[in-house]
Amino acid sequence: MAPQFSLAYLTVLGCLPPEMTYIASRTGYDFVSFRPIHMGVPGEPAVSLTESKLLLKETKKAMAETGMKLLDIELARICDGTEPKSYLPAMEVAAELGGCHVLSSIWTDDRSFAVERFVELCELADPFGLTVELEFVPIASVSTLAEAVDILKAAKQENAGLMIDVHHFHRSKEKVEDLQQLPRDWFRFLHLCDAQAGIPQSLEEMTRILREERSYVGEGGIDVAAIVTSLPEMPYSIELPHTKRLKEMGYEKFAQQCLEAAKSYFSKHQLAGYQAEKAKKIT
Repeated sequence: MAPQFSLAYLTVLGCLPPEMTYIASRTGYDFVSFRPIHMGVPGEPAVSLTESKLLLKETKKAMAETGMKLLDIELARICDGTEPKSYLPAMEVAAELGGCHVLSSIWTDDRSFAVERFVELCELADPFGLTVELEFVPIASVSTLAEAVDILKAAKQENAGLMIDVHHFHRSKEKVEDLQQLPRDWFRFLHLCDAQAGIPQSLEEMTRILREERSYVGEGGIDVAAIVTSLPEMPYSIELPHTKRLKEMGYEKFAQQCLEAAKSYFSKHQLAGYQAEKAKKIT
């Protein structure tokens, strides 16, 4: 089976869900990944799926017409002053649209509080049939693989998992060997992109690249193939924000370029389903 790819929201920042769905379908993606939770990011629409019945209706129509599936929603952050229950409307929308996962990250330095709130988030998501995927982010409180693993082990939730973003994995100076020691059922999808090999020294520059200038897969210096081959096969969500390219190309052309680069890289390195395809042709 060929690898499956999702169009993540940050790749087409500002694009509303119905248009995003049609673009994903026309350009060859298998899934979409929506952001119904406001994050206060510049360029983010003022209205979301949880606030507009019309937008939800139009999104359902787009998904029905295209057959596009919802992979995940984001971003249920664990931070001081935020109650997990505030994410319930987004979970309801995700379930209504047939989504599978809720992406989460931790932005509080209080470990006990983080574990408590993460457990609560998992318990809230479970009745909707949703898993909660914890992502470590180099600019967040939980910024390394070891810290994310610690939270998951402490939480002990069956519907909790670990989401690896190849950009964050590289920036946190992680080792692929450590991925191989973790439970395989923790991994349900992966964030795909690339970036320059050199790690920015300042937090400001790291944040800028993270949010505004990631590279096409294969264009940068991250060993994406090593990360992918250290994990089970799963959907690959292309999260590749690049402000300049998006402005120059527009949503559809940029989304298409991102996907074409990823498929080319996977084919070149015989990753995921491309290994099976090659074996089939040989026999």
